[in-house]
Amino acid sequence: MRIAVAGGTGAVGTHVVELARGAGHDVVVLSRGAGVDLTTGSGLAEALVGVETVVDVASTFTLDAQESRTFFGTSTRLLLEAEQAAGTRHHLVLSIVGVDRAPHGYYAGKVLQEELVAAGDVPWTVLRATQFHEFAGQVHGSTTVGSLVLVPRMRSETVAARDVAARLVELVGAGPSGRVADLGGPETAWMADLSRAWARHRGDRRPVLGVPLPGALGRAMRDGTLVSSPDADHGTTTFAEWLQSQDEPAGQAGQADQTDQGAPRA
Repeated sequence: MRIAVAGGTGAVGTHVVELARGAGHDVVVLSRGAGVDLTTGSGLAEALVGVETVVDVASTFTLDAQESRTFFGTSTRLLLEAEQAAGTRHHLVLSIVGVDRAPHGYYAGKVLQEELVAAGDVPWTVLRATQFHEFAGQVHGSTTVGSLVLVPRMRSETVAARDVAARLVELVGAGPSGRVADLGGPETAWMADLSRAWARHRGDRRPVLGVPLPGALGRAMRDGTLVSSPDADHGTTTFAEWLQSQDEPAGQAGQADQTDQGAPRA
């Protein structure tokens, strides 16, 4: 099957491309590097010729609700319009567990994305997953007070990006399925503990403190809104197993730990 992957160079998209090709699919990557701009539609018509399924795992780095809604609203509308014109039969999108119960900040854009896909004319599938294991490193160092690293107090159920990609490739073969079972990680933990473990693996010994964020989004992070329900499916790669698979050896932590900006994902 000829499929296109929007966001095919990202954290989960690279795995989707690799696994889909390994399964025998003909894969087209929709990215600026390949001449496709999801925010303007440039190159989309040409890229979707003969494509039967589009897998949308594209993302943006913002915590602002309006910026998120603008990105996901624009890119989703352009994708669906181009797919309909090309005769694409399946739009498969990756979303986030709990977004409808916490439609704030970055999640506001994902809620809009789901609404547009469900209301569109292209048959669809939506898979919601919990945060990726990589999120622990993204939030680490984004806020510091002296040597103290502050991360959101967040009850998490992180999942390996490759486990998510494997499920997406399965869903390509299944065809349009609507909203499917959520995919969570194999265990739950507080984000401060994961961020601390990530930092120790890199040789960063700074103390890490989980800080409750204000407002509705902060409550959702703490109360379990963003973890999966009992009827969800689960990935099998634990955070510890994923951490051990990372290439960077201990002792290589540097200035990047203090300057990297934490960002949500999709």
